[in-house]
Amino acid sequence: MNYRKVGKWGLKISEVSLGSWLTFGNQLDIQKAKEIVREAFKNGINFFDTAEAYANGMAESMLGEVLKEFKRSDIVVSTKIFWGGNGPNDRGLSRKHILEGTFASLKRLQLDYVDIVYCHRPDPETPIEETVLAMDYLVRNGYALYWGTSEWSGDQLEKAHIACKELNCIPPIVEQPQYNMLVRDRVEKEYQPIYEKYGMGLTIWSPLASGILTGKYNNGIPEDSRLARFPNLKKHLEENGILTEKTFEKLQKLQKIADELNAKLSQLAIAWCLLNPNVSSVILGVSKIEQLHENLKAIEIKEKITEDIEKEIRKILEE
Repeated sequence: MNYRKVGKWGLKISEVSLGSWLTFGNQLDIQKAKEIVREAFKNGINFFDTAEAYANGMAESMLGEVLKEFKRSDIVVSTKIFWGGNGPNDRGLSRKHILEGTFASLKRLQLDYVDIVYCHRPDPETPIEETVLAMDYLVRNGYALYWGTSEWSGDQLEKAHIACKELNCIPPIVEQPQYNMLVRDRVEKEYQPIYEKYGMGLTIWSPLASGILTGKYNNGIPEDSRLARFPNLKKHLEENGILTEKTFEKLQKLQKIADELNAKLSQLAIAWCLLNPNVSSVILGVSKIEQLHENLKAIEIKEKITEDIEKEIRKILEE
């Protein structure tokens, strides 16, 4: 396992990490979660990601129970705040919800602090000054060591950094966007000035495009698959133009490259994400130990991708 700095900052996280969205509390019970986290750690993964919204807080509770087994300084834990409940102050990025949401997350995680707390989405109803001051409070008071954002636009990140400078607040060090072979523009174009100007890193989610890049949906949607179980996910992919005939034509060409590298399409897809120097960690969502082992092999596949192969992949993706 390789460990990468989060952008220009000193925090080092495993280049492949373990997330808990759609798995902890949905697909995994506490025993299976323990087995997967133990195996992940055994294989060098030190970064574990969750959110207050995942399984309505159950994912945090499960992760907290599992992580009690580990030395705190050996692991990096992140959570995300935005969707905390149904009340008028239980969601968004007001000072009230950021503080109360984080305190509730820490209680569920059974931790004194998280390493990173993210603003899970931008909040147009709250002034950016209020949000950055609240995040600054969390970091300065030791409830989080760093803070970041998830799915913010380049313009929103720029405004956050400007507000931090004006208010003498600690700035965000990391963004958590979706990034994969089929969703590339924000990471590769929109954020480019942000990396150079502020040194932010990326912890990316959905490297397999919700399973599309495994090839298992090439002939339809299996009954036991994630897209069958989560119809909103399928709708999201359709709305974003991912579930199309053109996509599956690209997958056939990418599969040939994977075959040449003696790899699975999923391993090629994760390895490709790791080639981006701005990616600090690729977050995996796995429900089986076998799946974890399979995905971890992407680290070896990454070393086989030459400059010519990378160009060939890029050509296919841009067709």
